[in-house]
Amino acid sequence: MNKPMRRVAVFCGLLILALLVRVNWVQFVQADELQTDANNRRVLIERYAHPRGDIIVEGQPITGSVETDDNDFRYKRTYTDGEMWAPVTGFASLFNTTLLEGIYDSILTGDDDRLFFNRTIDMLTGKDRTGGNIITTLNEDAQRAAFEGLGDKKGAVAAIDPRTGAILALVSTPSYDPSTFTGNTVEDSEAWTALQKENNPDDPMLNRALRETYPPGSTFKVVTSAAALEHGLLDGVDTKTDYPEPFILPDTQDVPLDNLIKGRCQDATLRVALEDSCNTVFAGISNELGNEKMMETAESFGFNEEVFTPVRAVASQYPEDNRPQNAMAGIGQASNRATPLQMAMVAAAIANDGKLMQPYMVDRLDAPNANVIEQTEPEEMSRPLSAENAQALQSAMESVVEDGTAFNAKIDGVKVGGKTGTAQHGENNADIPYAWFISYAMTDNGSPVAVAVVIENGSDDRSEVGGNALAAPIAKDVMEAVLAGQN
Repeated sequence: MNKPMRRVAVFCGLLILALLVRVNWVQFVQADELQTDANNRRVLIERYAHPRGDIIVEGQPITGSVETDDNDFRYKRTYTDGEMWAPVTGFASLFNTTLLEGIYDSILTGDDDRLFFNRTIDMLTGKDRTGGNIITTLNEDAQRAAFEGLGDKKGAVAAIDPRTGAILALVSTPSYDPSTFTGNTVEDSEAWTALQKENNPDDPMLNRALRETYPPGSTFKVVTSAAALEHGLLDGVDTKTDYPEPFILPDTQDVPLDNLIKGRCQDATLRVALEDSCNTVFAGISNELGNEKMMETAESFGFNEEVFTPVRAVASQYPEDNRPQNAMAGIGQASNRATPLQMAMVAAAIANDGKLMQPYMVDRLDAPNANVIEQTEPEEMSRPLSAENAQALQSAMESVVEDGTAFNAKIDGVKVGGKTGTAQHGENNADIPYAWFISYAMTDNGSPVAVAVVIENGSDDRSEVGGNALAAPIAKDVMEAVLAGQN
C-alpha cells in the first residue's frame, strides 16, 4: 500500500473509531439524560402508549387510564375524587409528573428494571404492557373527613399513625382535579394554565400539607414543654414555674409579653400553662433554656431538615436567633415555622411515648401480577423525649381537651390530647391569624392517629377560639374516622 493510501486508511479508521466512541457514549453514558430530556417527545409518546399502573387506597384504585383518539398519546390518566387525592397522587400529564406519580413513574409505566420479567412475558404473550401499582397507607374515611371539614377554607390537614409513622390523611385546600389537564387538547392546556400561581392567587397546586410552612403559634408550646422536661428545667408538668405576668422580653426596652387568658398564668405549671396557653410561661422557658437547647429539642422532632414520605416535605424551621426572638420562637412566633406534617409528627411523638417514627405514605410497590417489588418497614426516626416525660405531656395535653381551650376535640369514651394555636399573620398581626390544632386519640393499644390542622383564613378572633372553633372539629372528625376503622 502506498503512502497516500495508508493515510486515507488511517484517517478512515480514526473516523470509524470516533463513530464507535460516540455511539457508545450516547448509548451508555448519555442514555438516561436523553431519555429524561423534556424535549424528547418519544419518551412522552412511549409513556402514554400503555395503561399506567394505579395508586391504591385500601384496596381500591384512585387512578385509572382510558384510551383516547390521539394517535400519539394513546392513553390518558384519570383520577377518582381528584381534588381530594391530588396532594397525595400529584399528577401525570404531558406537562409534568409530580408527587407519587412522579416518584414512581417508572413503576407505574412498567419501565422499572424490577419489572423486566413482566415486560418480557407481556411481549411473548402479546399482552398490552401495564405498569405496577403503588399501595398507599392512606385511610379513605380520614381523608374525606379532612377534605370535607376544610371545605372552602384555605388550609391543610396531616394525620399519622404514631405507632408506625404511616400517613393516614394528607389534604390541602383549595385543591385541583388532575383529570382536567391529562389529555392533549386545547381544553387541557387552558385548564393547566388557569391553575398556575400567576393566574390563580389561591395557588391550588401548592401542597400546603408538605410544601408550605406557617408560624405554628401555640401548638409549638408542647415542644417547649418537652424541652423544659428533657433538659431538666422542670421536674414535671405539675411543677410551678417562676415567670411573671407580663413577661419582659430579654434585651429589650421593657417590651412586655402578655397573655390572652389572664388569672392563672403567673408562675403556672406546665399543665395550667398549656390549658390556658400562657405566652409568659413558654417565652420564659425558651429564654431560660436558651437558643441552643431549644433548637436541639426542635430538631429532635424533625425541625431544620427535609422529610421524605417519600414525597419531599420542606424543612420546618427553628433557627439560630437572638434572645428576644428565641423567646418568641418558644411560643411559636418570630422565625419559627412549621409544615402541618411536622406538627402532626410532634403530636405523634408525644402520643407514642416519646418515639418518633419516620412518616411514610407508601406501604409497598406491586408488580402487575401482584408480586411485591418493595415493602416499607416502619422505622424509628428519633426519640425527642423519654417515655416518662412523654406520658406526663400526654396527661397535660389531655387536660387541655378536658379542662382547657380544646373542648371541641372531645370524643366520648376516648382519651384525646390536644393543643390549640393561633399564629400571628401579616405585619403587626394585621391579617387574619392562622388557626391551628394538633391532637391525638389514645386507645388501649396505643394511639392510632395524631392530627395537625391549619386554617389560613381562620377567624378575626386573636384568642385560642380560632383553633378550637375551626380546626379542632376537623381533627375530631379525622380521629373518629380512624377510630371507627379500629373497631
